[in-house]
Amino acid sequence: MIKAGIIGATGYAGAELVRLLLGHKEVEIKWYGSRSYIDENYASVYRNMFELVDAKCLDDNIAQLAEEVDVIFTATPQGFLASVLTEEILQKVKIVDLSADFRIKDVSIYEKWYKIEHKSPQFIDEAVYGLCELNRDKVKGARLVANPGCYTTCSILTAYPLVKEGLIDPDTLIVDAKSGTSGAGRGAKVANLFCEVNENMKAYGVATHRHTPEIEEQLGYAAGHPIVINFTPHLVPMNRGILATEYATLKKKADGSLPTYDELKAAYDKYYKDEKFVRVLPKDVVPETRWVEGSNFVDVNFKIDERTGRVIMMGALDNLVKGAAGQAVQNMNLLFGLPETEGLELVPVFP
Repeated sequence: MIKAGIIGATGYAGAELVRLLLGHKEVEIKWYGSRSYIDENYASVYRNMFELVDAKCLDDNIAQLAEEVDVIFTATPQGFLASVLTEEILQKVKIVDLSADFRIKDVSIYEKWYKIEHKSPQFIDEAVYGLCELNRDKVKGARLVANPGCYTTCSILTAYPLVKEGLIDPDTLIVDAKSGTSGAGRGAKVANLFCEVNENMKAYGVATHRHTPEIEEQLGYAAGHPIVINFTPHLVPMNRGILATEYATLKKKADGSLPTYDELKAAYDKYYKDEKFVRVLPKDVVPETRWVEGSNFVDVNFKIDERTGRVIMMGALDNLVKGAAGQAVQNMNLLFGLPETEGLELVPVFP
């Protein structure tokens, strides 16, 4: 059995990790770390775990934890792991970090967008960006996996085939994304109160959202050169889910015509036909968050707008599963040579 520890086990992503790992036949959770609930019964924090988890919340002593487990999941705020990570820890245990500390390779970009000093830049180069569909071979040999963000996972997978195949101009890419309120975390914030969120929809982080450079970096690798995009997230009154609608100019063929539906569909099929968790929908079927809720699936599709010469790409996922905990478990499976789908063959919940 793989012994796992979770730091940040009482946040939404951490709780989702607990739910998924309890159903994983190869994993035993040994450590429920939570700075806010030390010595409290985990099942008293999340009562859905009554009679399922008989353990108290522990602290976030990662050095001690590294002595007791095989893998550590850090579902923590930005800056935590970078402030405590050492070579000694990495020699003892594998780490899947759900924060942004090791996602961006240029430390100056990280510090600019996150407005904190990076405390352990020496580990950035070796960290593997854990978007499994793109980097699974690199993940398999890693010590430190940077689990992608929720918006970024959806945004990247939705556009990746067309960027990689050179069918769109990536510098024209506009990403318009909506997320449920769980994406903002469990901390008490006025902006997330029921009366503030219900019957309302708003853009936030306009031109400043911290997932922007992460999307640009990863799609820049696909394009073969740095790119600049517009990314605008929105908060919508639902618990879970992300829907990304993305727009880009199609590159015309030598004869001046636009790529056809079949040519774009072939690009998606090239990269995703063998991917368990990326579902390319039939023509004219649009992704919806309700059809992926509670699952590790990403549903994607596209529509050509011949009038404007642009393509509209769409993607939907559950921000807590494929956008966080599910992807973290997928990465863990790769790290330990397990079937990538182990513990993740979840049927979406509806209604």
